Amino acid sequence: MLFFLYTLLLFHHLQTKVENTLCRMMGEPKYPLLSKDGDVTIGGFFPVHSKETLPSFEFKQKPQSLSCYSVNIRDFRLAQIMIFAIEEINRSESLLPNVSIGYRIYDTCGSRLSSMSATMGLMNGPEFSVGETCNGQSSIHAIIGETESSATVILSRTTGPFKIPVISHSASCECLSNRKNYPSFFRTISSDYHQGRALAYIVKHLGWSWVGAVNSDNDYGNGGMAIFLNTAQKEGICVEYSVKFYRTEPEKLKKVVDIIKKSTAKVIVAFVSFLEMGLLIEQLTVQNITGFQIIGVEGWITSKNYITSNNFRVLGGSLGLALRKIYFEGFSDYVIKAFWDTAFSCSHVEGNVSQYAVSCIRYQDLLALKNYNEDVPEHRYSSHVYKAVYAVAHALHNLLKCKEQEGCDKNLAIQPQQVVDALKKVNFTVKFGDHVWFDRTGATIAHYEVVNWQQDSDRSFQFKPVGYYDASLPPDQSFVLNTENIIWAGGHLKKPSSVCSESCPPGTRKAGQKGRPVCCYDCIPCAEGEISNETDSNNCKQCPGEYWSNAEKNKCVLKAVEFLSFTEVMGIVLVFFSLFGVGLTVLVAILFYSKKDTPIVKANNSELSFLLLFSLTLCFLCSLTFIGRPTEWSCMLRHTAFGITFVLCISCVLGKTIVVLMAFKATLPGSNVMKWFGPKQQRLSVLAFTLIQVLICILWLTISPPFPYKNMKYYKEKVIIECSLGSTTGFWAVLGYIGLLAFLCFILAFLARTLPDNFNEAKFITFSMLIFCAVWITFIPAYVSSPGKFTVAVEIFAILASSFGLLVCIFAPKCYIILFKPEQNTKQHMMGKTSTKTH
Repeated sequence: MLFFLYTLLLFHHLQTKVENTLCRMMGEPKYPLLSKDGDVTIGGFFPVHSKETLPSFEFKQKPQSLSCYSVNIRDFRLAQIMIFAIEEINRSESLLPNVSIGYRIYDTCGSRLSSMSATMGLMNGPEFSVGETCNGQSSIHAIIGETESSATVILSRTTGPFKIPVISHSASCECLSNRKNYPSFFRTISSDYHQGRALAYIVKHLGWSWVGAVNSDNDYGNGGMAIFLNTAQKEGICVEYSVKFYRTEPEKLKKVVDIIKKSTAKVIVAFVSFLEMGLLIEQLTVQNITGFQIIGVEGWITSKNYITSNNFRVLGGSLGLALRKIYFEGFSDYVIKAFWDTAFSCSHVEGNVSQYAVSCIRYQDLLALKNYNEDVPEHRYSSHVYKAVYAVAHALHNLLKCKEQEGCDKNLAIQPQQVVDALKKVNFTVKFGDHVWFDRTGATIAHYEVVNWQQDSDRSFQFKPVGYYDASLPPDQSFVLNTENIIWAGGHLKKPSSVCSESCPPGTRKAGQKGRPVCCYDCIPCAEGEISNETDSNNCKQCPGEYWSNAEKNKCVLKAVEFLSFTEVMGIVLVFFSLFGVGLTVLVAILFYSKKDTPIVKANNSELSFLLLFSLTLCFLCSLTFIGRPTEWSCMLRHTAFGITFVLCISCVLGKTIVVLMAFKATLPGSNVMKWFGPKQQRLSVLAFTLIQVLICILWLTISPPFPYKNMKYYKEKVIIECSLGSTTGFWAVLGYIGLLAFLCFILAFLARTLPDNFNEAKFITFSMLIFCAVWITFIPAYVSSPGKFTVAVEIFAILASSFGLLVCIFAPKCYIILFKPEQNTKQHMMGKTSTKTH
């Protein structure tokens, strides 16, 4: 218990001691480069010099102060525009009418170390009054700066706990949009979220799919490049290499240059800070690396420092995003006269022994710019510094309850958090027309020009606007690029190509190369039946069912239609034999009719012979229905006509066979069989057999008739138009019935072949049925295995072969006797016995 009380008393004593401790400066004070007292004070950070000499850190003696050299004219102008805007506000009667704005502007030398030192110097101030205690409050109401994102991150993290608002004119890193980490940060430039995406849009718009990427190894370069790479991937852009370096790493810079030299990508996206870009240009120029189309960022693309005759060999034709150029009336004269008279205390006093004497000696090199103002029109960040100063002024104007006639209430104590809150609400328009307000991330809307490095006929250089990116417009209108006005790398008028693989033409598809980015591919021709009708197609599309790919594989065309036509050779040959059979049958009929009273014609029922000739004529003619484009009627006609005519034909042959048998039986003693199978019964038998086939055909056509069918399974490249059987049972019933009659006829004729007549017709019927059955038995496997129109040709061949077989075998012997052996065409010879028997 005593120990606890002792500890409590000790803590109370220490707290009382701290509260009574006077503020004491540790080390030498950090003096501003430019300063002026006022009722309110704005700080400023600019890398007026770009290089820094580091002291020795051996810790054997007190380190010397950091020294800077190499004037950075761009940021020196930004410091001047800040003072120009402040003095303009101080003269204003409407904005902060009775309040004067002071400033303290520090040179950060482009170094993080100097930036940290300047931040502490600004927040502490250069001196303390005697007896003053530390109250944790700074006299600075807002800070304009830093130029670079990494330095701004340091500044914002350092000032964040004190809630001092920081307004940057050029720190565009997307990381600074995090309001949780940087609640008091604002900027009059947009985030690199837009710039990184816009760079990808430029590359995509120009048709480049194979690029190299170089960035500064800092917050600005790493963050911006990450956004570009992410957007590029979504847009189908491939990156051959992505390398980075920092200004203090010469070895890394050499490696970057070596990679660029060896690369195949002809486009380089350089998301590089101003200072790093100078080092990269120097190396590219020294090694004479030309022919690359460089795409740059606002950090360096419009720098007059870099557009020289020597550098133009490397950077000529470069494209990039730039801030809009704003003209400030009076500023060009201000930088060569009024500034040096009022703001720069060293310009007239030499050997000054005041507290600024050291600074005056250190920055004597700035006096060389006293009479130089040619670069002023090209400085594009000036408007952003100008808007930042005016944003702070408008915030203070609202906090001090200023009125134009009554002035402002100077007695109001302003806390830094109040300024932060007021900045979130500012909404005003500056004199050159820009509307100023901050979004929820503390940034402004993205407005970029796309500029192109060009050389005029008088050998002067210029940054020519060739497009724009405006994030406030709809997506389809936000980006515009006029390629007709662009001069490309090397001064060429033709746009360079930068692809890993050339575009695949229509008719091919892309096939990725193993282990390489998606932009590296081979062009593979589409397979048969597939097409690609656009460039760089990832897949070939299958043609619809009735379509097939053309020879170029870029269009689906209707498949070739196949059927047995009258105009092709096979069709002509079959038509010829069909008509030849008809003609031959008609000639036989004419011959028989002319000899109708002769014994050989009258024998075995001449009526059946003429009916048989008529049916054979129909058989020859029905083969023609199988030729030509199948239609609904032709499909039904061809099979039914074939079935009925062949049954009629076989019925006649069967009748003749039965007549032969009956005639032989009738010659036997006591036989009276002929009265049971006379001419009337023969006609009825033929009619009965034929009607059965007609009934089968009617049932077939009624239940499931044949119909035209587009067969796309057998051939992929063509459509076979054929007659589908409808009911296969019906088809095989028709064919089976014909086969049954033919088999019955064959058996009867075979039994009657040895009957004792000089002219035994049964022999010829047997032989004709043998041929008929052989033809149709071989037809079945041929019909099943033949593709397309050959199926029809096989069926026609079977019809013609069997028809010719019947015609020749049955009627040729009779015609031979009629024409060449008329002496045998007698009743005595027909009824006589032969001297020799044929076995």
